[in-house]
Amino acid sequence: MAQKDVGNKVPIYKLKTTKEVMDYYDEWGENDKYNKDMVDWNYTGPKETVNTFLKYEKNKDALIFDAGCGTGLVGSELKKFGFKNFHGADLSQKLLNTIPLNLYKKLLRTDLNKPINLKDNTYDAIFCVGTFTFGHVKPNALDEFLRITKKGGLICFTINEGIYKNYGFDKKIQELNKTNLWSEIEFFKSDYIASKDVNAWLGLYKVK
Repeated sequence: MAQKDVGNKVPIYKLKTTKEVMDYYDEWGENDKYNKDMVDWNYTGPKETVNTFLKYEKNKDALIFDAGCGTGLVGSELKKFGFKNFHGADLSQKLLNTIPLNLYKKLLRTDLNKPINLKDNTYDAIFCVGTFTFGHVKPNALDEFLRITKKGGLICFTINEGIYKNYGFDKKIQELNKTNLWSEIEFFKSDYIASKDVNAWLGLYKVK
């Protein structure tokens, strides 16, 4: 199947280096432009992922880590359903600064391509939505998510379809399946940014 040319529709997908991506986000985060674009594009990633999570997590006191939280879209969705104990992490301080006060209990400026400065078995659930995409976070972050998630906890993520094989996410997920570190609960193609003809794989896994 031919690769979709999504770079012209979503310009950030053309960027290669972390610095280029961060510079773009710093400008994108000004004057609420990022959030406005997400509404205009009908970006459904946060809503779809939270709705999938809700089918399996009923404990509203669950401690949740939102990796690559951006402007807090996942946190806003979680709050609608009564969840309140979540921490967020992102590499862009500009985006973190746009998050509504008191939405997250804690915010960290973190490079998810490096070891995360958090203790093992800390969280009941991890979200990573919109972060496994072109020029962003690589598959090894999944190892860190497993490390900081409690046994029986949930890991929920989206992977842009354009990088699923090119970045080796397919192989990484196969490897984790074989080592029996987690079990697949759901894995399906989501709409993600339907208005731009950009889809993503949406996965939900339970830590063993």
